[in-house]
Amino acid sequence: MARLSRENKPVRAAATARRPAKPAAVRRRRASGDTPYHHGDLHEALLLAAERVLERDGLAGLTLRAVAREAGVSHAAPTHHFGDLTGLLSELAAIGFRMFNAAMVAARDSETHPLMKGLANGKAYVAYAQAHPGMYSLMFRNERLDMTRPSLHEAATASFEGLANSVGAGRNERLAGEALEALSLDQAAAIARAWSLVHGFTMLLLDGRLTDILHRLPEGTTPEQLLDAMMRSTVARPQGT
Repeated sequence: MARLSRENKPVRAAATARRPAKPAAVRRRRASGDTPYHHGDLHEALLLAAERVLERDGLAGLTLRAVAREAGVSHAAPTHHFGDLTGLLSELAAIGFRMFNAAMVAARDSETHPLMKGLANGKAYVAYAQAHPGMYSLMFRNERLDMTRPSLHEAATASFEGLANSVGAGRNERLAGEALEALSLDQAAAIARAWSLVHGFTMLLLDGRLTDILHRLPEGTTPEQLLDAMMRSTVARPQGT
């Protein structure tokens, strides 16, 4: 047996020499003990996969198995990280609200006049929904979400406060903090009116229900121009605009 082992050594060495070298990234990962989702990256990878599935297949196609398949991991991975589908959807919606709010903050910051800030806020609202229709639809499907989940509650609250603040600025009022906790009927009506306008417009636009109106307008009129005219008709124009 010892003689056979010694005789086989050159054969094994030759076979090893013929094997293609592992890619450098794989060698480094194996040497360090890393995996493709080292240091919690799997949590983020699952959320990214969930967003891709949502925008491609809609909410009906967004299941734990579909997300696992999209991410290329075991079917148990999403359950391990999010508990159940509601947990996954809630964390995904929280990301949506943060992105949504960031877009509106950037739009408001691009203007100086309070009323122009309000117009920019509304346009950013609709633009986000157009760019992320699946995510936008999910964000307002409360029956599929756990609104008590801290990350989602915080993100959704920040989004509402941004809208209220924008409306308040147009009225020369500061609707934030304690002032936002005890609204007058007139203040609440102003917030609800602004929200209803942009949300209603957004839903009609996403559902293709504004096509008939747009066809009746001069050729080349865009949904953005229609929205701008609607919002301007509800407020006094800033002087010089």
